[in-house]
Order: sequence, then structure tokens, then C-alpha cells
Amino acid sequence: MMLFQLPWLDLAIAIPLGGAMAATRARSVEAAYRWSKGTTAIALVTAVLAGVGFEAGFPQQSRILENGFALDSLSALLFPLASLLHFLTVLSTARNKAPRFSFTGTLAGESLRLAIFACTEPWPLIALLTVETLIPYFEKNGTTRSLRLFAWHMGAYIALLMTGWACVEGRIPGGRGVGSALLLAAVLVRCGAVPVHTWLASLFARGAFSASLLFATPMTGVYAAVRLVVPIAPDWILQSLGVVSLVTAAYAAGMAVVQRDARRFFAFLFLSNASLVLVGLELHTSLSLTGALALWASAALALSGLGFTLRAVEARLGQMPLDRFVGLYDHSPGLAVGFLLTGLASVGFPCTLGYVAADLLVEGAVETHLALGIIVVLATAINGIAIVRAYLLLFTGRRHESTAPLAITGRERAMVLAVASLILGGGFVPQLLVVSRHAAAQEVLNIRFANLGPDL
Repeated sequence: MMLFQLPWLDLAIAIPLGGAMAATRARSVEAAYRWSKGTTAIALVTAVLAGVGFEAGFPQQSRILENGFALDSLSALLFPLASLLHFLTVLSTARNKAPRFSFTGTLAGESLRLAIFACTEPWPLIALLTVETLIPYFEKNGTTRSLRLFAWHMGAYIALLMTGWACVEGRIPGGRGVGSALLLAAVLVRCGAVPVHTWLASLFARGAFSASLLFATPMTGVYAAVRLVVPIAPDWILQSLGVVSLVTAAYAAGMAVVQRDARRFFAFLFLSNASLVLVGLELHTSLSLTGALALWASAALALSGLGFTLRAVEARLGQMPLDRFVGLYDHSPGLAVGFLLTGLASVGFPCTLGYVAADLLVEGAVETHLALGIIVVLATAINGIAIVRAYLLLFTGRRHESTAPLAITGRERAMVLAVASLILGGGFVPQLLVVSRHAAAQEVLNIRFANLGPDL
């Protein structure tokens, strides 16, 4: 088909970048919002066409960028997913938040992240990941809070990435083992593994919530692990990744239950889910890797929806405490339903997109070791308890008295309906997700076997 032979990959990356340049010249905040919404919508359509074109058998390779920018089985889903998250972020931005929202930064960030998910070569990928770490620092959206802790951790992350890959290529003496260990350390820092996890909660607490969401939820740190670590790392590196990730998943789940601030609750909930994805990577079997990749996609969508809902609540009442009942349900039942649905979807509630993904991950873990599967199940269950606790504190327990209108807006309703449709639709028809992620898992395992061969 001629439709899929157009350069959709290049267009998806270029359109947000061009939109960012144009947004800087918008005459008003409302004009910037309309321009950004249209730009992200068009970019989403082109990204979806690129992904569908690849699945239909038409190669999607950049005609402008150098070799190494193309979609494959892994990125064919992540590419449009990243574009969707940016579109929903702009769509759900409340009017009172728009003057402090960086439309230009969001559009530029979308172009950068789409380039990351289309990049398959190590050094260009490392360069893009390095630039990505600058976005939250420059998108504080008028806040004066320090992000020094974030900056120190990202500096270490970049240094470890560069040094590790240089060792792998032999440019620095040390060999593949040392290089793999350094790359593992870089991934653990970027994903917020214990004990280098404090920057993530600090970023959500101190940074702009929208920029923090877009920096975290696409899980570019996991992408770095799949592209740079899994294909070349010896088994002991992946086993170390699994142990640290499992400890982090359980620890973060426990921390999410006891948080007294909604943003920090979200940060630990995200950290636990991201760590469970890394646990699946460590097992490196077809079943567990399929589950991990499926959980990656489902958790990114569900947690983004949860974050958007929490952001909508903050637009009404400011940063929310979790040490008392707020009682917002009567004012905005739509946000309450969206919060509960997206939260439960992130822990694999039946009939949601995450159910099959969580089941595959647990089955793969149990096949490897029963204790491992039990810890994964317990971490997921504790995350579910944390979500229900946060829902009860925010939306029930009392009647919130307010003379200002707190009902869900049209923008927020569109966001909730879009996320709910994908979560529930994927829950009832999960075959597309599973088939896509199984193909990606097989491709990753084939690359690993080709690189290590008899050493496996």
C-alpha cells in the first residue's frame, strides 16, 4: 500500500519539533494550547501509521536521519505509545495550569522521545538519552524548587552509560564484563532502583508534574536496558538486575502504602511497576520477557492515566495530602472513576489491559523459582492496597465543602474516556498486545543469542 510507504517515521519526529518552534510565537496561552493540541494529534496519527505500517510488513526506516533510526518489533508499539502520552498530557491540561505549562518544552520533548524509541544504534541512543535528562531541569514551569538531587543522579547515569559502552567496544580497557556492569549501574540509577531511588520522589515532589510524568512513564530507562544491557550482558549481570529490581519492587510497594503526599505515592507506585518490568527482563525466557514487555506498555498507559487524573485533582486544590479524607467524589465522580480504573489497571485487575501482562510475568517468574513468583505477586498486591487507600482518602470519607466548581471538564473527560477505552478494550481483546510483545521478545532473545552464542 502506498499509504505505508510514506516517511511516517520522519514526520512523527519532525512534526512536534516544528510545532515547538511555532508555539514559541503564539500570541496567547489559548493559542499555544490549540496549536500544541493539534500538533500532538497530528504527530500521534503519523506515529500510529508508522507502527501499523511496520506490523503490516512495510519497513519504517528514517530517510533523513542516519542509519540506526528505524522501527522494529520492540519499538513498533512504544513509538505510538510515547506520542499518545504527550497528546493526552496536552489534552488534559487545565485552563488554570496552562499559563505555567511549557507547551514548547512538551513538544520538543515528544520529538526527542520519539527519536529515542526509533533509535537502535548505541552511541546515538546514549546521546539522545543524555539530552532527555535536561528536560525536567528546564521545565520547572515557574517553580523555584531545587532539582539538585535529580541533577547529581542524572550526571552519574550519563557518565556510567558512556563509560560502560566505551568499555564494551574496547575503547577503554576492561572488557565486556566491566562494561556490562557499568551499563547495569546506569540503568539502575535511571530506573530509580534501591538505594539510588531518592531522585525520583524528589523530582515528582519538586518538579513540574507534567514534565515528571513524561520523563518517567515512557520508561526510557527500561528501553536502554533492552537495547544496551540485555543483548550483551552475561547471565550474572542479568541476575544482579533481577535481584535489585525485585527488592526495589517490594520496597517501593511498601513505601507507596504509607505515603502522606499524593505525588510521592505516585512516584513509589511507578517505581514498583517499573522494577517489575526489569524483573521480567532478568529471567530472559520467551514467556517472562513477553510478560515484561507487555507490562511495560500496559503500566505506562495506566500509570500515565492515573497521573493525569491526579494532576486534574491538583489543578483544583493544589498538591494533595494523603493523611486525611478529602471527599471529592460528589464533586467529580468522573475523576474518581478514572483514578480507580487506571490505578487498578496498573496492577493487572481482571478485564484490563494489564491483566494478561501481569499473568504472563507471574507465570514466567514461577517457572524460574516459586519464591520469585510469590514476591512478584505480593508486590503487586501491596500496590493494589496502596491504590485503594489513596482512592478512599482522596474521594471518600466526607463531603468536601467548596463554592468553586470542581466537576470534571471537557478536556479531562476526553482524556479519561480515551485511556479507559484503551485499558478496557485491551483487556477484552489482549491478543494484539501479546502477539506484538511476543515477537519483540523473540527478537531480543535472538539478538542476545547472536551476540553471546555458546556463552549463554
